[in-house]
Amino acid sequence: MQHIGVVIVSYNTAPLLRRCLAALEHCHLPLQIVVVDNGSHDESVALVRRKFPHVILRERPENPGYAAASNEGIALLHQHNDAVLILNPDTEVLPGAIEALADFLAAHPRVGLVGPRLLNPDHSLQRAAFRFPDLITTALDLFPPGEVLPGRLYDSWWHGRYPHELGDSPFPIDYPLGACMLVRSSTIAEVGGMDEGYFMYCEEVDWCRRIKQTGWAIWQVPAARVVHVGGAATGQFRWRMQVALWRARRRYMQKFASPITQRAYTALVTVGMLRLTGKAWRDYLSGRIDRNTLRGQLLAYGTILRDSSNFSSIPVAKVAG
Repeated sequence: MQHIGVVIVSYNTAPLLRRCLAALEHCHLPLQIVVVDNGSHDESVALVRRKFPHVILRERPENPGYAAASNEGIALLHQHNDAVLILNPDTEVLPGAIEALADFLAAHPRVGLVGPRLLNPDHSLQRAAFRFPDLITTALDLFPPGEVLPGRLYDSWWHGRYPHELGDSPFPIDYPLGACMLVRSSTIAEVGGMDEGYFMYCEEVDWCRRIKQTGWAIWQVPAARVVHVGGAATGQFRWRMQVALWRARRRYMQKFASPITQRAYTALVTVGMLRLTGKAWRDYLSGRIDRNTLRGQLLAYGTILRDSSNFSSIPVAKVAG
């Protein structure tokens, strides 16, 4: 029987965290659970202490970012368990999901990381398997299918999607959505933890890129099903999270893209942010958004534009082992 460590990073998501932890009680494998709280101001910490005393609680007075908090939990668990489940607090692991992921790792010794099929709260499919980002996926994010480009591109290979996700058989992927990932402990020992230079977003993309570079495979296992709400923590600071998203993407490109691709990426982001700035003004003047929303959007787009002009200043990655 495999022993599984579980790392959950929480930030002001107490009601969802309670549901997440309660769902884990249905797992038949031995679980060692760590909740790393990033300075929540709600009842998250009290909830864990009162309702889930078996859970290891690590409190941080401030929010150091998702990657740093995840690494703290990973460091506590990976040497004492066969694999570590990285789990968002806004998830509900359905019965049998962890067992299915663990069984797949056990049967495929060169698979280092597996992700489940993610479901929306209404149990419809949520896309959770992606190709590594490139200039095409960046262009489709900045000029969205259905808004600027043809809508049929949204679920296409060009937008980083896998058609296999509509089926029920396991398939190899570049990376899963980071809401739920089971990582083999020997993979962690070889690759190290997440890059703590990412505050939020892209840390799982970077991690999976490094995992695959060392020869490990990554798969999605559709038989493992997990409900994911999405945006529970990041939605609390929308314009700041937009800035964090594009800073993370910029860092990823700095680490893995060629100089020519980096220059093309900078040009794409510049044109995209100028388009979004114009759209924000049009939406405001037409009454579709209010003044506060306009202010937040302009602040985000302006910050991202300034960042894109200083591409080469990204510091060397810090990767926790």
